[in-house]
Amino acid sequence: MEVTGQNQANERAVLVSVNVQILEDLDQEEFRLLAKSAGAEILEHIQAQRIKPDPKFFIGSGKAEEIAEFVAAVEADIVIFDHSLTPSQERNLERVIQCRVIDRTRLILDIFAQRARTHEGKLQVELAQLDHLASRLVGGRMGLDGQKGGIGLRGPGETQLETDRRLLRLRITQLKDKLEKVRQTRIQGRAARQKASIPTVSLVGYTNAGKSTLFNILAESDVYAADQLFATLDPTLRRLNWDGIGTLVLADTVGFVRNLAHSLVESFKATLEETLEATLLLHVIDSNSPEKLEQIDAVEKVLKEIGAQVPILRVYNKIDQTGEEPKIIYASPNLPDQVYVSAHSSQGLDLLRQAVQECLMGQIQKFELTLRPEYGKLRNQLYELNVIQSEHYDDLGHLILNIQIAPHKLEQLIKQAHLPIDQILGDKAQQFKRPLEEFEIKS
Repeated sequence: MEVTGQNQANERAVLVSVNVQILEDLDQEEFRLLAKSAGAEILEHIQAQRIKPDPKFFIGSGKAEEIAEFVAAVEADIVIFDHSLTPSQERNLERVIQCRVIDRTRLILDIFAQRARTHEGKLQVELAQLDHLASRLVGGRMGLDGQKGGIGLRGPGETQLETDRRLLRLRITQLKDKLEKVRQTRIQGRAARQKASIPTVSLVGYTNAGKSTLFNILAESDVYAADQLFATLDPTLRRLNWDGIGTLVLADTVGFVRNLAHSLVESFKATLEETLEATLLLHVIDSNSPEKLEQIDAVEKVLKEIGAQVPILRVYNKIDQTGEEPKIIYASPNLPDQVYVSAHSSQGLDLLRQAVQECLMGQIQKFELTLRPEYGKLRNQLYELNVIQSEHYDDLGHLILNIQIAPHKLEQLIKQAHLPIDQILGDKAQQFKRPLEEFEIKS
């Protein structure tokens, strides 16, 4: 059994938002964007107020009748609620409105189904769809057990409902097994990177904050990016060389939204685990959004739900729209906390690279190195890291390098090459006599 996203292209939709006092505030513009992303043609956006949800219809019987009359008048194909509805509420509403009714979770699932491209992404979408469907199976259509009896049909048999539930459970088990194999493959890949001391930097953030655009620039990649919600669903990893750090893995992940159902978070845990095991998270924020504080809170809520305890660097994107200047804001003298950039206009990307280097390696300092001719391998490594500012030879034929690098990284390179640190750094070598912990970034 396979459940795929319903084709909602050109479907005539009526949207319903209910401001319920005891529930979280709604973002009505985001809801409209979600509907458009699913391919709906929005006929009307009906809004209502309630103190608390109605157990039977969520919106109350009077409002349900009013929506039914409007749907009949405009010949709408579907009614979409900006809320999570119970299975009974969905059935009751469909009975009154005489039209297909879906809630926010099913809407997001439909978008996910359209966006999934990889095998893993499709598995995760199908699992989330089946989990959602399992609670909505009802005995409306009966199979062999709804019969009157007869030759070959006597006995308890099995209802169509029971058959559907059994097949659903079987398929859900199969999908979880397949995703577990994907998870084990990811674990092995992460273990190999950790063994090789290769840091992983994961981009997280609210959907449409510009993560994929930023990822493409930093990784020189071509991940699909567009001005729409959930433009990319599947995780993407790229290995690249980063100035002052060397090899690292950059990961782009699925965007978050507010009121993301727990079942969706569970289904996408294999993807979100890239954030759990990352060395550093880049929380990409749409600085031009009037809802940015709520969006930041939504992302941090999901990160907390999946148990992510990783250092975070907030990246305020789209400063070309706000008029802000590119800058780094530090939480402490050695630890960047915020960077202001524009992926679209490439403003501040040099500062972002510097901030990532400082977060991973420590505060950048200037050093003058004295290298003998036989120390050429160290010079080549420094060139690969792109940290050399200038070089010249002294009267003794030694190569003098002026570099900018984190002390921790410089010490690592010199020790790995088994070279005399006093001879290379002179008086400045004294700072490396202190415990190495002083150069580590505290998360």
